[in-house]
Amino acid sequence: MKRWGDVSQDAADHLTAGSVLDHAEMAVVVTDRFSNLLYWNPFAERLFGRPGTSGPRDQSLSLGIMEKDHPLAVELSKHVLKGGVWEGTFDVRRGDGTIIYVRAQAVPLRHPSGAVTGIVITAREAMRSNEREKDRFGLLERIGERLAGSLYVEETLKRVAEMLVPQFADHCFIELMEEGRLTRRVSTHVQGWSPPPNTWAPIGAEIRYPAGHYADIALRRQETILVEDFSQTNYPSPGEANTRLAAEIGMTSAIVAPLCVRGETLGLMYLGLSNLTDRRSPHYDAFDRDFVGAIATRVALAVDNALLFEEERHTAESFQKHLLPRALPQLDGLEIAVRYFPAAPLASHGQGIQTQVGGDWYDVIPLSAGRVGIVIGDVEGRGAKAAAVMGQLRAALRAFAQDDKPPAEILARLDEWTRIIATPEQDESGADISVPPIVTCQYLVYDAWSRQLSFANAGHAPPLLLIGDTCTELDIREVGQPLGVRAKGMHADLVYKEETRTLPPGAALLLYTDGLVDRRPIRDTGGRPPNVEETLGQLCERLIEISDTSVERIADAATVAVPGEIDDDMAILVLRSASEDLAVEERTFPAQPIMVGEARRMASEAFVGWNVPEERAELACLLVSEVVTNVVLHAASASVPRRELTMDGPPLSFDESWDIPGFEDEIINEKEFTLRLRRGGESVWVEVFDQDLRLPRIRSAGENDEGGRGLYLVDQLAKRWGSRPTKEGKAVWFEIPTRSR
Repeated sequence: MKRWGDVSQDAADHLTAGSVLDHAEMAVVVTDRFSNLLYWNPFAERLFGRPGTSGPRDQSLSLGIMEKDHPLAVELSKHVLKGGVWEGTFDVRRGDGTIIYVRAQAVPLRHPSGAVTGIVITAREAMRSNEREKDRFGLLERIGERLAGSLYVEETLKRVAEMLVPQFADHCFIELMEEGRLTRRVSTHVQGWSPPPNTWAPIGAEIRYPAGHYADIALRRQETILVEDFSQTNYPSPGEANTRLAAEIGMTSAIVAPLCVRGETLGLMYLGLSNLTDRRSPHYDAFDRDFVGAIATRVALAVDNALLFEEERHTAESFQKHLLPRALPQLDGLEIAVRYFPAAPLASHGQGIQTQVGGDWYDVIPLSAGRVGIVIGDVEGRGAKAAAVMGQLRAALRAFAQDDKPPAEILARLDEWTRIIATPEQDESGADISVPPIVTCQYLVYDAWSRQLSFANAGHAPPLLLIGDTCTELDIREVGQPLGVRAKGMHADLVYKEETRTLPPGAALLLYTDGLVDRRPIRDTGGRPPNVEETLGQLCERLIEISDTSVERIADAATVAVPGEIDDDMAILVLRSASEDLAVEERTFPAQPIMVGEARRMASEAFVGWNVPEERAELACLLVSEVVTNVVLHAASASVPRRELTMDGPPLSFDESWDIPGFEDEIINEKEFTLRLRRGGESVWVEVFDQDLRLPRIRSAGENDEGGRGLYLVDQLAKRWGSRPTKEGKAVWFEIPTRSR
């Protein structure tokens, strides 16, 4: 070199652009206008933890930018390609799986003509930068964004550890106060290393720091404590094994920050550096202490929010759990599986974080003689109010169902009850303007012995009927209006109609609420969300594939058959009819005293054929005698149902019109009763039908009364008994367990 500024040929050879960038302590990445990677210097490979190769590669994937930041990367690319400059922070997942924060600047790459031909990106690890003050606010903002997206304590703590290890620490412990004790909830370390057993306390262990320990000082003073260099300080040790391990890995520095919010200390966040990693500076300083203190404030807020939400969620789930059936009854000739899934928490519509509790419900109600009532419903809205309405409706429906009325009549009564429980409101003139809740509901009654399915619908989605390789919606001709919206002046009996279908052997029904098919579209998938017809098609295709499996598997498959996130709570009820017919005996007798013995003989023979234990069979026969005797005794005073008289030929005169041979005999002999016996898995059911419309009641017989004790015996000896009206009269029934009590 002859003068200042002259460069030798050797030096000039080493000052090429490529040579300089190879030695730069900053990542340099160049892409074209289509985000294809053109250049990637060695430091970029070390920073992003993955090799860079030229060719058509997506920039976001090459740099490891996390999926949630992909939209941001697209926007900055558009901005820079228009000639702008962008600077900010990305979350990057390195090739080894660790997460780091990268501070990046993007500028346009210009052709000599001035046209923008690509993007030049310079990047560095934010927390290891010499420009820490400049990066601080951007990093705190990013950390706040990540923590704000979590509503669960465990997820929040996991995100904290991902953010800090190995980016800012080699070791991270988080301990929370639980019932006055400090419990370790997080123990995260640099990848490939974990503390040996019986050294550092594991997750779930109670932590007790000795008096004078820097963590104890941080708790008592509620301030962030910095241990800049362990070799220059001396603190009490939590234990000999703890101290020995710290010496083995070369612990160099630590920061302990209390997690304080609303004047309460939630716990501690401990960050440590050791010789397990090669860092530019193995010690924390005062700037790091202040920065960690600011992070701890945000972590404490996030943990407090998560704790409050989990408490609210627990309350809501407990509320919902106690409103829904705790266990399904054992049913003859019917397999049933149920599922309930609360909606995922959702912050929207200006209502803050919505609770998971909702108004969807299902129920299975044992009825007379082995019949079963099945209901599924959905109260409009979400939250505690919807759940409270649901609880009232479920209790009311169970009470109405015990009367064994037809499904249409049950829905009519439930519609009236829906109007009664409406929140009272009045206008300025004092007039009632209460608005009943809107409820969709479907009530079904299934008789496993006859396979008859009777139902009525109040605006609810039809069940899916699965028979062999076919899956279709159950044919419902009369779909009534939802409960609570019936027009004034129209009686409920005109709105809700009963229909009957026969359920084939082995057929399955899937009852569901709209949360099953009305899903929230999956984010970042593009395209339009599927409509209800498409989702029902997907659901049916999946159900056909597993049609021959158990109802439990069908229920599980249905919950995941429709893509998307659950936007509303979801109730599913799957039932399958038995493949074989259940045992039943039925016979009609004249309503005469001599027939009491015949009815008892029929019952005795049936019980012997069904292998009912002798003791239980004798008890059932005794009660058959009592019920039949009661029917025969009251048959004489029972009114005869009016029949329509049809005669061929010309009309008769008034005097001759009633002189019909055999007419009086028909009236006298038509009084009769029917005895029906049913065999279940754990019980036998007895039903006695007659034409008397009067329902029986238990009488209090006096000491000298000859009668009045029959129904009292039935009430005392049967497991359950009751009566219900029928189209022709009434039915009296009782249940006798086949096993001794």
